[in-house]
Amino acid sequence: MELSDTLLCLFGSEIDHQDGSYTIDIPGREVELGDLEPERSYRIAMIPQARTQPDSDPDPNEESAQSTAESSPPVTEGDHRTVEIETIGDQGDGIARVERGYVVIVPDTNPDERVEIEITSVTDTVAFADVVERYEDHE
Repeated sequence: MELSDTLLCLFGSEIDHQDGSYTIDIPGREVELGDLEPERSYRIAMIPQARTQPDSDPDPNEESAQSTAESSPPVTEGDHRTVEIETIGDQGDGIARVERGYVVIVPDTNPDERVEIEITSVTDTVAFADVVERYEDHE
């Protein structure tokens, strides 16, 4: 699947039905920490969750590729991201989260600090990054 370079955020949500309307809840962090602004219009793309009961015989190659994509880290070495440091880990390094809650460890940062990072090392469960730029006032 190809995603547009103009993608502002990516998150999972369920569609809720209430009083004849349907709504999608946007996580607060996408507005508070991301590029979304209240009272502004956006286009939304809907990507279905993996089916539990296929309509036909599944293509084993397609299923394997989807499973690999979902289980592989959402970052690669050399990626640049803008993140907010959520907390400090046991070793004193900053911790940020990206897609699917994947953890990125960023040394020499503080909670609530917004930084641009470059991913330097990736494992299945965690990535490590260096600060490229610090944003003084991100509120």
